[in-house]
Amino acid sequence: MNTEKLDIYDITIIGGGPAGMYAAFYSGMRAMRTKLIDAKEELGGFMRTYPEKLVWDVGGVDPIHCEKLIDSLIRQAKTFDPTIVLGQEIARMERRDDNVFVVTSKTGESHYTRTILLCAGRGMTQIQKLHIEGASRYELNNLHYTITDLSRFKDKRVLISGGGDSAVDWANEIVKLAKQVTVVHRRDEFTAHEQPVAQMKASAKIMTPYIISRLYGAGDRIESIALEHSETGAIEHIEADEVVVNHGFDRDFGDLLKWGLDKEDYGVSVDPRMRTSIPGIFGAGDFITYGSKVRLIAGAFNDAVLAVNSAKLYLEPTASDMAGVSSHNERFNEKNKAIMHE
Repeated sequence: MNTEKLDIYDITIIGGGPAGMYAAFYSGMRAMRTKLIDAKEELGGFMRTYPEKLVWDVGGVDPIHCEKLIDSLIRQAKTFDPTIVLGQEIARMERRDDNVFVVTSKTGESHYTRTILLCAGRGMTQIQKLHIEGASRYELNNLHYTITDLSRFKDKRVLISGGGDSAVDWANEIVKLAKQVTVVHRRDEFTAHEQPVAQMKASAKIMTPYIISRLYGAGDRIESIALEHSETGAIEHIEADEVVVNHGFDRDFGDLLKWGLDKEDYGVSVDPRMRTSIPGIFGAGDFITYGSKVRLIAGAFNDAVLAVNSAKLYLEPTASDMAGVSSHNERFNEKNKAIMHE
C-alpha cells in the first residue's frame, strides 16, 4: 500500500477524558501530528457524570465545578489544532508491515497512526441501579443516579446510598443546601478518601451497615425508604424528599481488551514510562495500572505527559526526553504575542 496517499498521524489518542485531552495539548507541545477519538459525542469522559461536583484537587486551580473544568480542558486540548473525532468507538487494531497502526471503529472508519495512546478511562460506563421492585418508576422524579442541578436539594430531606468517593462528595455538597442529609452504606467503612469522609461524618447522619430494601411512594415520588441492617436484618424506616444512589458503575472497554495487551484486575499494565506490552502503544489515566498509580485527575495529567514523551522517543529516539517548558517553548511564541496584544 502506498503510505504517501494515507493520512497518517504521529499519535492517535483514544479517549477524551482528562488524560486524553491533556495528552492532545502536550503532544502539540512536542510538535506531533495528533488525532483524538472518543466514542461519545462530546469530550469530558467520566467527568460528564457529575458536572455540578466541585473539584478541589487539581494543582493551582481554585475549587471549580467539574463542567467548567471540562470546558477549560477542551479549550486547552485544542491549542495546537488536533484532529478531533467524536462518536466513534474503536474496535479493531492491526499493525501493517511498515509499522503503521490501523485502528478501525465499529462504524467502519479506519485511522492510520504511528503510535497509539489509550486513554479510555473507565470505558463505556453503565450506572449500577437499584435492583428493587418498582424503583424505575421513581427515576424521572426524586430517585437520582447522577446530579446535574444541586439547587433541587435546597431545604429537602435527602438520603444518599453509597460509600465511595462520589457518594461522599455529593453528601458534602448537598449538606450545604439540604434540610437533612442521611448517608446509608452497606459497610461500616467508607472507601472514599479520609478527609471528605471525616467532613461528611461531621455534618450528615450516617447509617451503617444498612442497605435500601424497599421504596414507598405515591405515584412517581418516593416518600419513605425501608433500610435493612446488613448483619441483623433489622428494618428501619426513614422519610425522604430526594434519594441519591451512587453504587458505582459497570465498566465496559468494548474490544480494546481483545488487542492482546497485558492487564491486571484494575487496568492495562504499563511500565513507569507508560508503555504497554505492545511496542508503540501507550496508556494514561484510569485505563491503566502500575505500581505507583495515582487515580486522580492530577495523576491523569502526569500519565499523559509521560506517555506522550515515550511516544515521541519511540518515533524519534534522539528527541529530547520532554517538551520545553511553556515559558521557553517556541511553540508558544506567536500565541503569547497574541495574548499580550489583547
